[in-house]
Amino acid sequence: MIPLVGLAIGVVAGLVLQPTVPLELRPYLPIAVVAALDALFGGVRAHLDGIFDDRVFVTSFLSNVVVAALLVFLGDQLGVGSQLSTAVVVVLGIRIFSNTAAIRRHLFRA
Repeated sequence: MIPLVGLAIGVVAGLVLQPTVPLELRPYLPIAVVAALDALFGGVRAHLDGIFDDRVFVTSFLSNVVVAALLVFLGDQLGVGSQLSTAVVVVLGIRIFSNTAAIRRHLFRA
């Protein structure tokens, strides 16, 4: 129940406050969102498997976002930002689909 209340508060705050992202950080936002989704789906899968640990989830969430952002930053510095961004999205996308398939198998026994 607490996560749903937190989600609702976050959505309402975002709609009311309408935050803006500085131009310098805009290339990193989509990567951070994909990394956060990877951690979220991993957490749901771990919960369904009965092995969820909140410390592991928080650590995974933060490290995914930081490492993904650092890779994109490094790519920007080397002049290959779009290629590294694509690589990060592909890798995290594969993990998201893998976790989604495990969640589906767990929920639907299929």
